[in-house]
Amino acid sequence: MRMVSQVPNRIANILMNALKGGVVPRVGLEYITVGRAQEIAALLRDIDMIEQGGASFRFIVGKYGSGKSFLLQTIRNYATAKGFAVVDADLSPERRFAGTKSQGLATYKELIQNLSTRSKPDGGALPLILEKWISNIQAAVKAQCNADGDDFDELVERRIYAVAGSLEGMVNGFEFAKAVAAYWNAYRRDDAAMKSNVLKWFRGEYPSRKEAKEDLGINFIVSDETWYDFLKIFAAFLVGAGYKGLLVMIDELVNIYKIPNSITRANNYEKLLTIYNDVLQGKARHIGFLMGGTPQCIEDKYKGVFSYEALRSRLAEGHFASADIRDMSAPIIRLQMLSQEEMYILVEKLLNIHAQLYNYTPALSHDELVYFLTVEYNRVGAETHITPREIIRDFIELINILYQNPHKNVCDILGDNNFELAKGGLSEEDIHSEFREFEV
Repeated sequence: MRMVSQVPNRIANILMNALKGGVVPRVGLEYITVGRAQEIAALLRDIDMIEQGGASFRFIVGKYGSGKSFLLQTIRNYATAKGFAVVDADLSPERRFAGTKSQGLATYKELIQNLSTRSKPDGGALPLILEKWISNIQAAVKAQCNADGDDFDELVERRIYAVAGSLEGMVNGFEFAKAVAAYWNAYRRDDAAMKSNVLKWFRGEYPSRKEAKEDLGINFIVSDETWYDFLKIFAAFLVGAGYKGLLVMIDELVNIYKIPNSITRANNYEKLLTIYNDVLQGKARHIGFLMGGTPQCIEDKYKGVFSYEALRSRLAEGHFASADIRDMSAPIIRLQMLSQEEMYILVEKLLNIHAQLYNYTPALSHDELVYFLTVEYNRVGAETHITPREIIRDFIELINILYQNPHKNVCDILGDNNFELAKGGLSEEDIHSEFREFEV
């Protein structure tokens, strides 16, 4: 059995706890990524294009538990490591693209709250980004001249207003630029209250224009109608602050599909269409969108994305792609379930990480791992309903029980009816050579 590279115990513990609980860990994914080579390669090409000033839009579509969130998290980690800022949010009845109760603004607030960078991977990175931006400008001015005191501050201020001025040509860019300048002035005076107010404005937390005008002198606030424009401005600002671009990740599109009112659904799909058109027509720069959803919430012609004809006509596949031959540059990336061979490699990785975490030598043989997978795939309904999430959860439970009960073996726990059927089903040589290409 192959050994994986040593995993830090803190990461191994997070991996085991998260996967056993059915959620995607935010760290350590590189130790357990199997398969998805084509999908990951396509999304990494998108990220390269965003860095060069382009934009991208993709739907990541798969059944519950098929690995949508895992793939999104893998790309998120790659993007932050490469120097991107990433915002992410899950849609819900309270968070949509548009709504009569400020659901679009609620989505924006969640995105900005979860703003992450390499040095602040768990969200809340907005203050850090602004402070870093100002520090970088101060360092650049200091490197170019020997000014100090008021002269130095004046040169820094000129540079900051130049960056702010470059945003003014964008929709709502003038107000954004005023907020950037207000933050600089508060930073220079060490005015914590004013800095807090500016951050509050950036986060979309001002309830009215009147309050924003009184506190900041800005007669404008982020709203349901303007939140997407603000993401585009943020992308431009982040590039000016030294980042490669902005990646926007929105999961659980099924919550739009579940909206009972057809007009409200259509309004949400209209906002989605606006974003999609902007990206494809070159109106957005240095920004990428990844949207996660189930096949039903995309393809249902009555309530899904395809119920909105303008989106269906743009997103529907042509005549030549199939499940076996896919166009990885298409706007929809459909996730197939991991093959049994890929699942074997994954459970083998998990076994080794578990053994490292609890400091024991893994004793499960190739036949016993195949035996476990045979039992899983032979469950009633498994052919259409089994998912990697369920198999992973069951496997971690199995190895936990075996570790805690060393007098037990696999047959004691799973029964031995299928053991002969499982033996020899997949040769170890096949697993470790033919399917090595699936590891990323």
